[in-house]
Amino acid sequence: MNNDVVVTGIGVVSALGIGVDNQVSSLKAGKSGIGKLSLFSTRHAPMVGEIKYSNEQIVELLKLPKEKIHSRTTLIGLLAAKEAFDDSGLKILMDGNDRGIRIGLISATSVGGMDVSENFYRIYKEDRRKGRLRYVKEHGCTSTQIIADYLGVNDFVTTISTACSSANNAIMLGARMIKYGMLDAAVVGGTDALCRFTINGFSSLGILDKELCRPFDENRAGLNLGEGAGYLVLQSSKTKSKKIYGAISGYANANDAFHQTASSAHGEGAYLAMKKALDMSGLSNNDIDYINVHGTGTPNNDASEGAAMIRIFGKEVPPFSSTKGFTGHTLGAAGGVESVFAILSLYYGYIWPNLNFSTPISGLGLVPETSCIKRDGMKSVITNSFGFGGNCTSLIFSSL
Repeated sequence: MNNDVVVTGIGVVSALGIGVDNQVSSLKAGKSGIGKLSLFSTRHAPMVGEIKYSNEQIVELLKLPKEKIHSRTTLIGLLAAKEAFDDSGLKILMDGNDRGIRIGLISATSVGGMDVSENFYRIYKEDRRKGRLRYVKEHGCTSTQIIADYLGVNDFVTTISTACSSANNAIMLGARMIKYGMLDAAVVGGTDALCRFTINGFSSLGILDKELCRPFDENRAGLNLGEGAGYLVLQSSKTKSKKIYGAISGYANANDAFHQTASSAHGEGAYLAMKKALDMSGLSNNDIDYINVHGTGTPNNDASEGAAMIRIFGKEVPPFSSTKGFTGHTLGAAGGVESVFAILSLYYGYIWPNLNFSTPISGLGLVPETSCIKRDGMKSVITNSFGFGGNCTSLIFSSL
């Protein structure tokens, strides 16, 4: 089994709260964080997974200068990245003036600083004398640089944006760089916040569910959007870190090149991503104890992903669930948030429930786990994140 790269730190913020402990307690209890939107007004009135802290409260938690204006995407990213960084012990190394370790930050986002830009645009429309759009510096890459500066990471810093597979691709790149000796450690994951632009855009696609989303249910009607951030700290398996959550034993990215926003009916991209990740890991189908599926709750995604799992596993599909019924779909951050959930599943021995499920999808017959299951001795878990344009990424985490 490939175990060159291990996970030594995790951090997450979502609609379930700030920090890993809040996620675990809610996942075990089957308590969703999705509710009515309250961050801002919109005619669509969707159900969303929003973080119950204002920007001002997050600034206080981070002890940032109040005069500094950051996007919400940046702020929640700072919370999760700091937790992961502190959890890993890298901060202690840096404070001890250890200059021999090369640390990178690979952060993903799709929304970026749009919440700042759209507010500026409203003011600019009313009075064009009030600034210029070029002065709005919270573009997509800005959050990454601010997080890197906050952590003191500068050996390698980059941003990935491949829609909803962004954070999984960030994790994959970090793992590859460590495996090939380009970095000793990497903070990897993603962050995205809710804003009017996102809600209006997904509403125009007709894929928002005004009720609680129902992943893998016959009567699913669309997704609930969410906001969040999730980061991992990756290091070489030769690390002397006292805490290791598991190894990244396989990863792959594939594209079904089918449609701008839809997946193919037989799930070619999803199939290739999972299959190639399995091939890389050297694991057999029977070694997979749980799949954290992408499972958005849209008619197209769930049918396509289900078809891909059947192509790989046949009648023996491992226990699976979508955790988006807890957090909503956090877009570019989804892979980061759900990779944390997958690692927690492996580390603590839990299979998380798929909320709001009642009837299997016609023609597939797949039934996700609907209650939290304690399962000791778990070996490996897969987590999937699939983006618009057919950009599909699967990661496999394994115990050591």
